[in-house]
Amino acid sequence: MAELQFFTGTMDSGKSTLALQTNHNHAARGRLGRIFTTHDRAGQALISSRLGLTHDALEVEEDFDFWRYVVDQLTRGQRIDYLVCDEVQFYSGRQVEDLAKVVDELQIDVFAFGILSDFRTQLFEGSRRMVELADRMHVLQVEALCWCGKRATHNARSVDGTMVVEGEQVVVGDVEDQSAPPAEVVYEVLCRAHHRRRMTAARARAISMIAEPLPFA
Repeated sequence: MAELQFFTGTMDSGKSTLALQTNHNHAARGRLGRIFTTHDRAGQALISSRLGLTHDALEVEEDFDFWRYVVDQLTRGQRIDYLVCDEVQFYSGRQVEDLAKVVDELQIDVFAFGILSDFRTQLFEGSRRMVELADRMHVLQVEALCWCGKRATHNARSVDGTMVVEGEQVVVGDVEDQSAPPAEVVYEVLCRAHHRRRMTAARARAISMIAEPLPFA
């Protein structure tokens, strides 16, 4: 029986690496699949991991219809045994529902990978629907670490060196003032305590430098 499986974790927990490994394992057994992604750090139509691995993928745009795509491929005589869907947190609820339909009606396995919550600690739409519909949910065992060494549980966004907890879920740069240079947007993972205190690694280093006593001659 085909299944809709959801693999989740914070940034740096190896989701994209596992997505590529999953595709490799199934392809090595003679199964034929398709790889999908959206908003990948490497650019459009690519899936990449922080270990340096990359693979061509189909870009999931806002209006992409998984059901129509798969049915069209099968009608044309193409074989599809499974789908690997990365960055699923950015998918719409409707797209996740279509993936569930592909599993139930066409008996095609779907392996989905994504982050649960955003920098505001709120669930992404795609991830929320995945939690509601997936046959199985897997929390990745590779633990990302906060700068303090504790297990990281939250994703943080800093803009121009200041951690923010408000704004759009997907941000590339400063789009308010086109005449100004783009804002530096940086993401990192933090433990809950340091996310609550807005204590990023950069801020912790700055405080440490200020508090460090001057050496005596």
